[in-house]
Amino acid sequence: MRWWRAMACAVLGLASAATAQPRPPLVLAAASLQESMTAAADAWAAKGHPKPVISFAASSALARQVQAGGRADLFASADEAWMDVLNRGGLLASGTRAAWLGNRLVVVAPVANPVRLTVRTLGPTLARGPLAMADPASVPAGKYGKAALQRLGAWDAVAPRVVRAENVRAALALVQRGAAPYGIVYATDARASAGVRVAGLFPAASHPPIRYPLARLKASTNPEAEGFRRFLLSREGRGIFVRYGFSAK
Repeated sequence: MRWWRAMACAVLGLASAATAQPRPPLVLAAASLQESMTAAADAWAAKGHPKPVISFAASSALARQVQAGGRADLFASADEAWMDVLNRGGLLASGTRAAWLGNRLVVVAPVANPVRLTVRTLGPTLARGPLAMADPASVPAGKYGKAALQRLGAWDAVAPRVVRAENVRAALALVQRGAAPYGIVYATDARASAGVRVAGLFPAASHPPIRYPLARLKASTNPEAEGFRRFLLSREGRGIFVRYGFSAK
């Protein structure tokens, strides 16, 4: 009977392995990708894959998490600089980094505020403060905003009035709640909120191009990660983000 029990255990083991479900990939994504990345994860799951688990935060915070040894499979950054940091640290899977999406930088105000800002009035108006923006020392949206205000010659006057937020969505929330009359966010963030309106648009030449790179992390061991990365880069995948206001690269 021992041989029968051993065979039964072997059969059960094979059945268990056959029915084991693949693990969902863990994606670290810039805060500005909340709605769009969630929609992409839903579309991937609808194809029969495990739905990716997504952690949203400032690109700076996510990159530092990876540097500290945090485990994840994919990184979607809101700028090239933080992806460069991980690349220099040997933390990206070779050949998986790709140009992916683009965005625009805008000034938002509560919907009840009818002001329309031009390049000429933007600096003096924001200098009255307070101005909500992601931390310009490290967060991509804040860095883009600071560069734009410097290019327009307004940063020195605006800087003392800045309310620094941990990420671009936190800056958006300050304007939504009325804690700041204006905020600097991405065009896609403004589109995602019914509580704000675009009061002004920064000229594209006033700041470095807003580029979202995507890469698989070197420490990833999940076979599902590469499939989802390829889906995000595909025409179908990029199309999801275009519907949310991003441009495809």
